[in-house]
Amino acid sequence: MSAPWNVIVVGGGNAGLCAAHAQDRLSLTDLAPYTDADFLDDMVRVTRGRTDTEATASDGTVIGVVLADGEVLESRAVVLAAGGFEADPQMRAAHLGPGWDLALVRGTPYNTGDGIRMALDAGAQAYGHWSGSHAVAWDAGARPTGDRELTNQLTRGGYPFGIVVNTDGRRFVDEGADFRNYTYAKYGAEILRQSGSTAVQIFDAKAAGLLRPEEYASGDVTSVTSGSVRGLARELGIEEDRLASTVEEFNAAITGGPFNPTVRDGSRTEGVTPPKSNWAQPLDTPPYTAYPVTCGITFTFGGLRIDPDARVLNTRGLPVPGLHAAGELVGGLFYFNYPGGSGLTAGSVFGRRAGRSAAAAAADRVG
Repeated sequence: MSAPWNVIVVGGGNAGLCAAHAQDRLSLTDLAPYTDADFLDDMVRVTRGRTDTEATASDGTVIGVVLADGEVLESRAVVLAAGGFEADPQMRAAHLGPGWDLALVRGTPYNTGDGIRMALDAGAQAYGHWSGSHAVAWDAGARPTGDRELTNQLTRGGYPFGIVVNTDGRRFVDEGADFRNYTYAKYGAEILRQSGSTAVQIFDAKAAGLLRPEEYASGDVTSVTSGSVRGLARELGIEEDRLASTVEEFNAAITGGPFNPTVRDGSRTEGVTPPKSNWAQPLDTPPYTAYPVTCGITFTFGGLRIDPDARVLNTRGLPVPGLHAAGELVGGLFYFNYPGGSGLTAGSVFGRRAGRSAAAAAADRVG
């Protein structure tokens, strides 16, 4: 058993680094982070490639962690920042529903819910939208978990400027319901519900300049290009008449406008289901390009309940002494949808709060 540390940070990422930084500012120099970061200063011990199995407790107070190899790290406080359960197919299927075990994972393969399970075993309260997640349109040719080189280049967020069809050649979402930042995190789930958990984004030449180059013009993009809609259908293995009919009906239904990609322009469809509420343009200018996509899950919404100081609460709503949390394993922040960028904000805010709170708790226990 090791000599006690002041605080152990289980996890890493933005929330874990913010927690570590907050404690650094309080001069608790014997911090023992448990993180995959490799750029903290020498006063911080960095442990990589190790797995926690449980939080140790005494009289209801968390006093450290037990590693998978049996080593016990004692501490005066623990901060959990180990992410959600998006990389665990079994937990996804159990909590998000049928088919979610088939989703691709945008990020690390190590966010498997370990931190959440550790806290629940220590008496923490499960909280938030456990059947919800952040999931996007993701390159159908991507590997099962995230690519550290390509990172976000596998996202396909330009769908407001085209149409999205399933493998039957039919539209199934309102591509122009709102700006991309307010719909992208929920449309991955819609793709997962389609046959084969795949769909196709289709654009004509008019939209090409509106697509992010880092998403649609990098070297590893799965795409098909043709001079006609029917040619596109053949390349994709979609029934030609069905896709041609979908495009013709969509084009004929467009009204309103004029087209303006910088505002909700009201260029919409009428008489087709689902409608397209904004940024509807006829697909009539070759070449046509299609991008096969699937569901890429980013993180899960369910997790642990915390108070404003990022202290983990038990099932009675009281703090679990010595246990703090931040980042994606915190439940109750997002329900059904997600506004772009807010996860980094939440991780920064609650990471700092967790670090300061844990440091204060450790100082109290020293005293």
